[in-house]
Amino acid sequence: MPFGAPPLRPDDPDATVFLPRLGGLPTSPRWPVADPDALRPYEDLATRMLPRMLPPAPAPETTAVPVAPSLAKSSATMAIASLASRITGFLWKVMLVWAIGTGAVNDSFTIANTMPNMLFELLFGGVLTSVVVPLLVRAQDDDDRGEAYTQRMLTLGLVVVLAGTVVAVLAAPAFTSLYIPEGSHANAELTTAFARLILPQIFFYGGFALLSAILNAKNLFGQAAWAPVANNVVVIATIAVFMAMPGKVSLDPVRMGEPKLLVLGIGVTAGIAVQAGVLVPAVVRSGFRFRWRWGLDARTKEFGGLALWVLGYVVASQVAVTVTTRVLATGDPGGISIYSNAWLLFQLPYGVIGVSLLTAIMPRLSRNAADGDTRKVVADLSYGSRIATVLLVPIAAVLSVIGVPLGVAVFHGGANSAEDAAGLGQALAVSAFGLLPYALVMLQFRVFYAMKDARTPTLIMVVMTVVKVPLLYLCPALLEDSQVVLGVMLVNSLTFVIGAIVGQVWLWVSLGHLRSKRALGIILWSVAASMLGVLAAVVAGLSLPDGGGRIIACARVILQSVTGLGIAFGVLYALRIEELAPATKRLSRLFGRAKKAR
Repeated sequence: MPFGAPPLRPDDPDATVFLPRLGGLPTSPRWPVADPDALRPYEDLATRMLPRMLPPAPAPETTAVPVAPSLAKSSATMAIASLASRITGFLWKVMLVWAIGTGAVNDSFTIANTMPNMLFELLFGGVLTSVVVPLLVRAQDDDDRGEAYTQRMLTLGLVVVLAGTVVAVLAAPAFTSLYIPEGSHANAELTTAFARLILPQIFFYGGFALLSAILNAKNLFGQAAWAPVANNVVVIATIAVFMAMPGKVSLDPVRMGEPKLLVLGIGVTAGIAVQAGVLVPAVVRSGFRFRWRWGLDARTKEFGGLALWVLGYVVASQVAVTVTTRVLATGDPGGISIYSNAWLLFQLPYGVIGVSLLTAIMPRLSRNAADGDTRKVVADLSYGSRIATVLLVPIAAVLSVIGVPLGVAVFHGGANSAEDAAGLGQALAVSAFGLLPYALVMLQFRVFYAMKDARTPTLIMVVMTVVKVPLLYLCPALLEDSQVVLGVMLVNSLTFVIGAIVGQVWLWVSLGHLRSKRALGIILWSVAASMLGVLAAVVAGLSLPDGGGRIIACARVILQSVTGLGIAFGVLYALRIEELAPATKRLSRLFGRAKKAR
C-alpha cells in the first residue's frame, strides 16, 4: 500500500490492490506448458492493478460441458503417434529401396505415388487441413453444435474428391507427361502403369482428411494421429510379399498385369483405404451422425472464399513440386527416389516435434483468433517458434555432420549400393539447415489460417515459388548430372529460409509486437550451442576409421549423434533456457517411470 494512502475497506468495490510481478514457469509436468511470456507484462517493471472483487453470486445450475483435452496432453499423444508413424513409414521406404534400389523402377513408383498427393491437394487437401478446422471450431457455437454445417462440408468434400478421383485415373498418362519431360531417365510407361493403380488413393485421402478435421475440431487427436501407422503396416506387409515374389518388375516392355506390379500398386492403395477406414468408429463415438445434406449456407460461402485462396496456395506449391520432379528427372537415374528419401529423413524430426505441436495448437489458435485475443495468438506463435528452435536447431546441425553415414547405415543393402546410399545421405546433409525455417513457415501459416486469412499464406508461397523455380532450373545448367539432386535439396532449404523471413515480417505487420527480440535471442543461443555440438561430433568421428561399410557407418552415426546432441542440449540446459524445460520434464518423467517399473 502506498505511504499515506487511506486504509483499504473490504466493502469498497472501487478499491485497488497492487500485485507483485509474476515470474518463472508455471509448474506442470506436461509438454508443452503455457508460454511463460504470456504470464508477464510486456514491460518488465510494469505494475498490474486489479479491481477488488466482491464475492461472486451463486452461479445458476448449468449442464456440464466437457473440458477439452489440454494442449500438453494432446501434443504428447500425437508426438508418440507421429514418431510411430514416421518410423513405420520410414521402414517401408527403406524396404522399398532394398527391394528395387534407387534406379528407374523406384523413380517411376515415387512419381506415381506422388500424384495422388498432388491432385488431392489441388482438389481439397490444403483447404481441408488449413481452413476447415477453424470453421468447424466456430460452427460449434451454433445451436446444433455445428452438426448441420459439418454434414454439408462432408457431403461437399466426398463428392468433390470422388469426381476428381475418376478424372485422375482416366487422365493418368497426361499427368505422367507433366512430371516426366521427354528425354529424361525416368520410365514414363511404368509410371503410368503404377499411376492407374495408385491414383484411387485420392478418394481415401479425402475421406481421411475430412474425418480428421471433424475429430480435430472436437479436440480429439489420438485416432487420427495413429491412423497412418495402420497404413504403414499394410504397406510393410505389401512390400514383404513383393520381396518374396520371384522376378523383377519389367521395364521393357511394361506389362500392366504383371503380378509384382499389381501387388505393389494395389497394396499401397489399400493402405490409404485402411488409414481412412479406422477413423469411422472414432467419428461415430464422438457423437457425430452423418447424413447427406445438400445446399449452401452463409458459412459454406465463407468457406468458398477462403478455399479459393488456399487453392491458389496449393497451385503455387504444386508448380514448385512439378518443376522439382522435372529437374530431378534430367539428372542421373535414381535422383527422384534419392530426393524423396532424403526429404523423408529431413521431415522425421519435424514430424515428431512440429506436426504434433501444430495439430494440437490449431484449435486453440482458432479459438483465440475468433475471440480477438491477439495477445494469446502472439503467445502461441512465440512460444511454439521458440520450442521448435531449441529442439530443431541442434538436430539440424548434427544431421549436417552425420548425413552421409546415416544414408549408408539405413539405405545400403539389397539392391542399393553403398555409393547410392552415401549420395542420399549427402543430399540430407546439404539441406539440413532448412529444418527450422521449414517448421517456422508451417507455424506461421497456421497463425494466418486461424485468423481466417488464407490470402497471405498464398502470397508467401507465390514468393517462395518465384524464387525457387529459377534456382531449380540453374541446377542442371551448372551442375553435373550426379550433383543435380544435391543442388535441388539445397535450393529447397534456401526457399524455406526466405519464406520464414517473409512470413515473420508479414506477421509483424498484421499483429504488431511479436517478441522477436526474445525469439532472436533463443536462436542465437541455440546456434552457439549447436556449433559446439558439431565440433564435438566431428572430433568424436575422428576416432573411427573411414569406410568400413554399414557397421562403421552405424557406429559413426551413434557416436556422433550422442556426442553432438549431448553437448548441444547440455549447453542449453546449463544456460537454463526456459523453452527446453518442457522437453526435460518429459524425459524426467519417462526415466522416472522406467525406474519405478524396475
